[in-house]
Order: sequence, then C-alpha cells, then structure tokens
Amino acid sequence: MPYHSFLCTDKHISIATLADVAALLLLLNGAYRGESSKKGWTNEAHLIDGDVRTDQVSLKEVLEKSESVLLKYENDNRNIIGCVNLQRYKNDIYLGMLAVNPMEQGNGIGKKLLKAAEEYTLNAHCHSIHMTVISVRTELIDWYKRNGYIDTCVRKTFIEDGRSGRHLQQLEFTVLKKVLKTNK
Repeated sequence: MPYHSFLCTDKHISIATLADVAALLLLLNGAYRGESSKKGWTNEAHLIDGDVRTDQVSLKEVLEKSESVLLKYENDNRNIIGCVNLQRYKNDIYLGMLAVNPMEQGNGIGKKLLKAAEEYTLNAHCHSIHMTVISVRTELIDWYKRNGYIDTCVRKTFIEDGRSGRHLQQLEFTVLKKVLKTNK
C-alpha cells in the first residue's frame, strides 16, 4: 500500500512530512522527557535523565524509512499536538513514538491516534499491532490494556544509545500486542 494514499477518517490526523520535523521534535521530547513532560499523566522523566527522546537525524530516518509512516494530530489551529509512528513488518505493524502534548493529555487524543493506527493497519492488509513499553511504566501499560492490547510476556533489554539520556535504573521493555478483527 502506498503510504501517501492513507486518508484517516479523523480530519485532525494526517501523514507527517519532513516539513514537520521541528514541531515533532518539540512534541516528542516534551512529552517523554524533561520538566515539560511532568505536566502530563505519563512520562519517562523519572526513568531517563535528560530532555532528549529523539533527535533530528533519528526522526528524519523514521520519516524517510520505507514501510514507515508517522501520523500527526493537529488541533484546529494546525499545531501538532500528537503523533504516532507505524512501521510494517510482514503482516504486522510496529507502533512507536505515540506522543501527546502534556497539556492535552487526558483529552482523548491518544485514543484517536490508536484508532487511526488500527485503520492504517487494516488498510495496509495487516492483522496486528505490536509495541514495546518500558516495563515499569505500569500506568501506561494499563492504559494500553484498556485499549485492547495484551502483554505477550516477552521482555527485551533497553540499552542506552548515548543519544536519548542516561537510564536512572536498569530498564527493559514489555512487548504488547493487539490482534485486529476485520469485517470479513
């Protein structure tokens, strides 16, 4: 499926481009790390030191990678206040970089992005979505479970990459998965 042809049923959600990199960096880094992230209900600031979740080079790689799309959520003023990255692996989609501006968290934007991810997945003729979440982020894992994801009981080591902050404790990922039902 050509990724540029995906049209979400939510008018606020569309595919991000390289022109959105600066706004996406502010959103992603502000939602995951540093003081600004603490204004939301969930963040990694207490687990990973620093203000960087991703950088310009890494984000451009995600946007330019084949089989990858980054959906953005824009408010009525055309400000990007949410995003999610979707990467295809055979008949499965990896969901990452789900972020909502901390001042907008709790307003249903994350759920709308999850719904768009499911639409995208089905339109790409895939049957499931998987993701990795830091295992000690229980409030976030519980939120995903309430939205239909299950804990696969698979754990992966979270290795410091030298760019996105020093871990304040040993961390690992929990792999979550959701199998989508088709209307067939």
